[in-house]
Amino acid sequence: MLTKEWRQDMKKLVIVRHGESQWNLENKFTGWTDVELSSNGIEEAKNAGKLLKEKGYRFDIAFTSLLKRANDTLNYILEELGEKDIPIYYSYKLNERHYGALQGLNKEETKEKYGREQVQLWRRSADVRPPALTKEDPRYPGNDSKYKDLTEEELPLTENLLDTVDRVIKYWNSDIKPIVESGKNVLIVAHGNSLRGLMKYLDNLSNEEVVGLEIKTGSPICYELNDDLTPIRHYYIGE
Repeated sequence: MLTKEWRQDMKKLVIVRHGESQWNLENKFTGWTDVELSSNGIEEAKNAGKLLKEKGYRFDIAFTSLLKRANDTLNYILEELGEKDIPIYYSYKLNERHYGALQGLNKEETKEKYGREQVQLWRRSADVRPPALTKEDPRYPGNDSKYKDLTEEELPLTENLLDTVDRVIKYWNSDIKPIVESGKNVLIVAHGNSLRGLMKYLDNLSNEEVVGLEIKTGSPICYELNDDLTPIRHYYIGE
């Protein structure tokens, strides 16, 4: 439930989907491809930081993915907040869903090639994976030096939403949850599907509910949480 109400006697978590990327603008499947923020995305990120500062938010620690569009969004936010020196933790487990062989393709052209129904199934079902990459494909993440420490099993050729949810929740439980439980103010800047996975877990959403969940780019969401981290409510900050 989105609400404007605010209470001070609870734990809080702020999550932000990165600002609009260049491939968002060009309507391409992005996934693990590293792309820049668009000029609008940069403004979204800066405005998110200004809004958080205006509303009095401060953070002790931040988490983000290994992808540049999320990293840059986080940096713009922290710069606006004057908090560039807080600890930042980076993990591939917060990466966007891997769209396999669809990465880099225009979504409308893909619909023309495979049919709207098939593309909708790949995009919006929880358990259907798009066509996989091969390990010989230049887009295979094993070719990227930032994933050099990952095992072959950790490097996806394609993912469905539930695959993404699984890695996000493992990271939440192992790394993020203990820090939120300790009372520290935590900021997570990630991606549409990785944040969708976290919200599925926190709000106990069904597969049907989560595929319809839309998250705005560059718009901070605050979760107010009980001591056991069950959500009281969440809302877009500033709305």
